[in-house]
Formats: sequence, C-alpha cells, structure tokens
Amino acid sequence: MAFFTSPITGGAITGFTAPTYTITADYPPNSWSQQFAVTAIGGTQAGVDTTSTVSRPWTLTVSKPQNMRQLNAVDSNNVLRSLPRNTFGTLLRKGLTVLSGQPSQTALFRAEFVLPAGSDTADAPNIKGAVSCFVGALSQATNNLVTLFTTGVMT
Repeated sequence: MAFFTSPITGGAITGFTAPTYTITADYPPNSWSQQFAVTAIGGTQAGVDTTSTVSRPWTLTVSKPQNMRQLNAVDSNNVLRSLPRNTFGTLLRKGLTVLSGQPSQTALFRAEFVLPAGSDTADAPNIKGAVSCFVGALSQATNNLVTLFTTGVMT
C-alpha cells in the first residue's frame, strides 16, 4: 500500500493557483522506506520543473525505523529505567539552480518524528493531535516558509 496518493495537493502559495503534484512509486533507498517521484505538476506554477529528472531530482521519501523499538519492562521498584525511541522521517529532494550555467544542486527538506516506544498504544490520541497540529502549522506557514527560505526574514 502506498503511503502517499496521487496527486498531492500543494499548499497555498502566493503566485500559484491550485498546485498539484502527480507522483509515481520510485525505488526506495532501503526496504523500510517508500519513495515517490514527481512526474507532473498541475495548476499554475510558473518556472517550476514539471517532473523529476536525474540531474534535477524531485522525490519524496518516507521511512520508519529499521527495527521498531519496544517499551522496556519496569524494574523491581516499578521504575522505567530506559525509554527507547522510534524515529520516523520524511525527506523531499528537489534539484535547484544556484547560479545560471552551473549544475543543479539538490535541496533537502526533512521532517523527523521521534516517538517514545509505548506511546503508540498508550497515547494514540495525543499522537494524532501532534501530527494534526504539525501538518496544520506547516500548511498555515507555507508563504512564511517561502519568505524565510528566499529572504532570510522570519515574518
């Protein structure tokens, strides 16, 4: 089962109209990841690459821990002495121009999610709330992120 479905609806960006991104399954870097490549764009996105290429990659990878960590048992005093964590991640690779006439360079957009083992069963509602807030905050801040990345100004 694919982690993402196509097309992906882009966030609201000044100057873009109804951005969408058609994706297809790509070969992941390892067996605990899924990877997708952008194969077409939709809406109005002047100047944006229309597809992923070898020299200008546009891929999205999602990964889970290679070995899921389990919650340890409590000791004889009923104290949890160590708490393993499971790290999940997403990575978007996008080829960008840094100077006219020069080879493209790849930008990396990462999100890492580190959850304490056991929280998946003991506190699923709060995981849902955290994910909802995180995704909503990124969506809300789309234009502010563009401004930050292009001008260095945090608005």
